[in-house]
Amino acid sequence: MRIWRFLFNLIQDSPPRFIEVLMLFLGTILLLIWDYNKQWPYLVLSLSYIIGSSLSILIRESFLPFPKPTLSQIIAFLLLVISVYSFHNLSYYF
Repeated sequence: MRIWRFLFNLIQDSPPRFIEVLMLFLGTILLLIWDYNKQWPYLVLSLSYIIGSSLSILIRESFLPFPKPTLSQIIAFLLLVISVYSFHNLSYYF
């Protein structure tokens, strides 16, 4: 029940943040499916979700007046770097 209340509050308070969390969750699930199947479409879709949500987090939080980077900005930047690096390494398979 707490999970539903958390999701409802997240949807009411910040719809973009809910979409970002949903995209990160779907990207993680697809990454786990790729780890099991080793089929490249799962990896590409997973990395696309992660890159999209990371860019969304960085752009949305760049408008907020924080004096130093927040934890979510740092994690989004790291996920973005890892995803772009993975896309670069994926090109070696084709």
